[in-house]
Amino acid sequence: MSDYDLKLLVDNIDRVHTTRLGMDRIKRNLNMDCPDPVAYCIDIIKNEKSVVSRNGKNYYVTLGNIRLTINAYSYTIITAHIIK
Repeated sequence: MSDYDLKLLVDNIDRVHTTRLGMDRIKRNLNMDCPDPVAYCIDIIKNEKSVVSRNGKNYYVTLGNIRLTINAYSYTIITAHIIK
C-alpha cells in the first residue's frame, strides 16, 4: 500500500462506520459480544502492528488472525473475518 493510501485511511478514521447488518456480521464472524464493534475495528486500524493494503475499492486491514474489509470511498466496514 502506498503511504498516501495509508495516510488517507488514518486521516479519515473518524469516518469509519458500519451498518446495522455490518455490526451483526462483525460480531458473528469474530465470535464477539462487544457492545461497539466499530470501536473495536478502529482500534485494530490504529494498531501499529496492523498491515494495511488496498485492492481496488477496498482496504484490507490485518492484525494477527483478524482481517477487516473497509470500503475505500465510504469508509464503511463491510466485514471482518478470522483468518484460518
